[in-house]
Amino acid sequence: MPSEVAIIGDHFMLPEIFDEKLQDACGDRVVTRTRKDAWPDVPMEHGYAVAGMDGLKEYLGTADEVVDFVGDAQILVTHLAPMSRGMFERLPGLQMIAVSRGGPVNIDMGAAKDHGVLVVNTPGRNSSAVAEFTIGAILAETRKIREGHEDLRRGVWRGDLYRADVTGRELNEMTVGVIGYGNIGTKVVRLLRAFGCRILVCDPYVQLDPDDVAAGVELASFERVLAESDVVTLHPRVTNETKGMIDAAALAAMKKGALLVNTARGPLVDYDALTEALKTGPLGSAMLETFAVEPVPEDWELLRLPNVTLTPHIAGASVRTVTFAAEQAAEEVRRFLAGEPPRNPC
Repeated sequence: MPSEVAIIGDHFMLPEIFDEKLQDACGDRVVTRTRKDAWPDVPMEHGYAVAGMDGLKEYLGTADEVVDFVGDAQILVTHLAPMSRGMFERLPGLQMIAVSRGGPVNIDMGAAKDHGVLVVNTPGRNSSAVAEFTIGAILAETRKIREGHEDLRRGVWRGDLYRADVTGRELNEMTVGVIGYGNIGTKVVRLLRAFGCRILVCDPYVQLDPDDVAAGVELASFERVLAESDVVTLHPRVTNETKGMIDAAALAAMKKGALLVNTARGPLVDYDALTEALKTGPLGSAMLETFAVEPVPEDWELLRLPNVTLTPHIAGASVRTVTFAAEQAAEEVRRFLAGEPPRNPC
């Protein structure tokens, strides 16, 4: 008898793509039903703000809606649907959850363990997308693309951007500091190598890939990265150690005129301190893709500063992210049904 799979997707992680990849991987071993939620057209919820959802964050959907949809399904494949302790108690037939995210922040992992439910995720699903976006972000600032665009849209021809004392710099003459050498950081390093820049990596928990070492990439302390880098790009996870790591002291230690790029997570940065550093120095400019509060407040001073590029947390958004994550989730379901160990258990 085929296993029932409930698929809850949205307008990014399309449920029809989940379904297609599940059929490719599992064939007639599964019977699926799909639901499409409204994200990103509507914002996500956070568990701390909703009764009964303690410990969850960045999810979409109410407990009753999700429980009713999952019903008797043995497997849930989802992007953002929540699963709280109370929901696990109402779904005794649930055996597996595949979350198409880098981390299962919408799942109560303690409750999943207590109820014997396997949870898998899709680490690295958007690592190539974010790495490419990071390179674009660096170039937008270092080559004055943002400045030229903004002024030309206002009818100002910035011929002065050809002045030697104003124009941008090429990456091959700069030092780039990469903080975090995980799925994304390693890809950023590989892309940067093609530009011929000097690359420093700060990550106390890893060793550099031999190919990167042979290419001249250096492992360096946090302090050295700040002091020597013309560009500092952030790629660590948010932990107690990394939260607020770019604070007033770190910003003061950066090279004069440096560029800070954050395509990782907002809590890595003290944004009040960053605003001050962008106004008074030594920081030259910043490219910010993620924020501590999203959406950002409309009256936020950072939105009005002339030396910052801002995007609305879209670095990981690509068509390949969708298909790759769905393929990973489908393979995990296939392995579960075949009695094989999961690739990415949480």
